[in-house]
Amino acid sequence: MIIQSKRVFVNDEFKPLQLEIDNGKIVSINEYNLKNADKDCGDDMILPGFYDLHCHGYGGYDTNDATEDGLRNWLKEITRQGVCGVCPTTITQSKKVLTDALVNVSKLSKKDYEGARILGAHLEGPYISKEFKGAQPEEYIVKPDVEEFKEYQKASDNIIKIITIASEEDRDHELIKYCTKTNVVSSLGHSAATFDEANAAIKDGATSFTHTYNGMSRFSHRDNNMVGAALASDCFAEAICDCHHTTAAALKIFFRCKGKNGIMVSDGLMTRGLPVGTKMLFGGQEIEVIKDGTCRIVETGNFAGSTLSINTGLRNLVEKCDVPFEIALSSCTSAPMRLMHLDDHKGYLKVGYDADIAVLDDNYEVKWTFVEGILFDYE
Repeated sequence: MIIQSKRVFVNDEFKPLQLEIDNGKIVSINEYNLKNADKDCGDDMILPGFYDLHCHGYGGYDTNDATEDGLRNWLKEITRQGVCGVCPTTITQSKKVLTDALVNVSKLSKKDYEGARILGAHLEGPYISKEFKGAQPEEYIVKPDVEEFKEYQKASDNIIKIITIASEEDRDHELIKYCTKTNVVSSLGHSAATFDEANAAIKDGATSFTHTYNGMSRFSHRDNNMVGAALASDCFAEAICDCHHTTAAALKIFFRCKGKNGIMVSDGLMTRGLPVGTKMLFGGQEIEVIKDGTCRIVETGNFAGSTLSINTGLRNLVEKCDVPFEIALSSCTSAPMRLMHLDDHKGYLKVGYDADIAVLDDNYEVKWTFVEGILFDYE
């Protein structure tokens, strides 16, 4: 198939080009109108497809539910947002619940399924701080344990590619060091770590921060804490770009500091795609989708993940946060792939790369999504 547009984003700029797709790959990038195109997208944006490394569920399904049908539906429906790959993310729970969830993700990853590709699992909890637990159930929070982590990996055939960890709870950074050795990303979050403690964890192998500003010790000009470490370091760092968890101004500051090492995540819950007023249980707590589109814990009114779509997040960054387009786009394309060391075949529109492509109009609405060359048409 050949698709073309007057705005194809290659090498950090829009150009009139056409992409030739064959056998799941981009096999050539040609001048506009060089060959007969199967689809001329006019002035619509042809972009690299999006990736979400921190997402809990969709359409009533949560990763911890551990049902194949629910996961299948999520992966198919999330392509409506231009998403081509995800890391289904757990929330702190019992060892059995987490093991079942990870095994479910692993089993489906080896089968035929429609939609976004499973890039691995993200283990958020149980190795976190009780002080900054957020919506995670305190009774299941435990100290980081290398042997227990090995059991999770063995049961799930090494599906865990990212963990969120409170480094101050990790004795001598034993788990962070083990994850570094076994090519698992250690992301610092849900943590009370100080600035110095966070930087010590980076020296021992941590390479990212989980939903920066949220679930971590706060920044001040005298106590820089984990937020300060996230902004000052050369590490990657996540941000929830819904302009609710974090204001537009704070997101602008974040991307000014992080540049192309900033990663947009949805932290999306099972309530995504469901109407305002929907109530569900998340981590044993009742949550509700309210009028502004956020999801809150009913008892406390605190945030509980988000309902953010990645294409909306991209629009937010460009139009509300004044983030340069190339930086905003990298946050959901190349940056997450660089963190996961998958950028040799994903994250860019390049010859030989996977044909993961999102076609958006000027309102950032998704018209087409290609996942490894397979078309999902929403025009």
